[in-house]
Amino acid sequence: MKKTWISFLIVIFLIVAVFIYSAVTGSIKAGPIELIKGLITGRSEQVEIIKDLRFPRMFVSLFSGAALSVSGVLLQSVMRNPLADAGVIGISSGASLLSLMAVTALPQFYFYTPIFAFLGGALACFLVYSLSWKAGLSPLRLILTGIAINAMFTGLTEAFVSICSYFNITINQSAVSNLTMKTWSDVHLIAVYGIVCIAVALCLSSWCNILALQDKTAKNLGIQVAKARIVISVIAVLLAAVTAAVAGVISFVGLLIPHIARRVVGSDHRVLLPFSALAGALLILTADTIGRTLVAPNEIPASTIMAVIGGPFLIVLLRRSDRINGNE
Repeated sequence: MKKTWISFLIVIFLIVAVFIYSAVTGSIKAGPIELIKGLITGRSEQVEIIKDLRFPRMFVSLFSGAALSVSGVLLQSVMRNPLADAGVIGISSGASLLSLMAVTALPQFYFYTPIFAFLGGALACFLVYSLSWKAGLSPLRLILTGIAINAMFTGLTEAFVSICSYFNITINQSAVSNLTMKTWSDVHLIAVYGIVCIAVALCLSSWCNILALQDKTAKNLGIQVAKARIVISVIAVLLAAVTAAVAGVISFVGLLIPHIARRVVGSDHRVLLPFSALAGALLILTADTIGRTLVAPNEIPASTIMAVIGGPFLIVLLRRSDRINGNE
């Protein structure tokens, strides 16, 4: 228990440290003391620019990392599959496609884009489930099917963008960009949906623990397995969808963080879910800060950094899965 509390405190401290460093670093610079004074008094022009341009991006990074990490934990719980991640198996790309189409055709309904994104993510999730099911869900079959679904929705997104460009149709860049040019409206959007869904996920932590058992055992404990899987899947897809709608598709967060979190705090979802949310927030904020400052004034998207980190991690997990299944 002491180790768990220390782990939480370390992650929180790192989030605060990276947040302050990210806030004061960039083309417009301000020291920590100057930043705090400017935020309190509102008299510093530089601090006002940082507050309006840099802070929204940082908060979107935090909420995106938390949402994707919790989504990964929930998907892995429901599928009993350590390889499940919204970005890898196509849920995020499906959500991104439908949200892009919706916000381009109906920009006045921007606040409701997560709902459209949810429909796209739910469709992708259904396709992955149905096409990879064959007397159960094999980890390797699921990931291969998910990669195919992801490629299909990514191709459809690129085709939609090309068609819109050909017909001179303006595309809402907030739906296709990554973490650049975010506004307080984006923060409001992802915060409202993200906080509510993460709160619901925490309330479902006991269900996640029971789903780790065999279905027969779970039923004997009084849980309706099918209902629990559907409810948890809905929350997981919605978390991934709102992130895709606001921040774009960022893969491997829901794959990387849950595995690290289980090694640090264990597999009890009552602890695993909040720790994963904090660790995911730290990861994306750090990735975005590195991408923004490493080759300034140019930028490396956080999604690119996560792909570089997550690709080798997925390969390692696939090899371990092969050994577990006795294929090596």
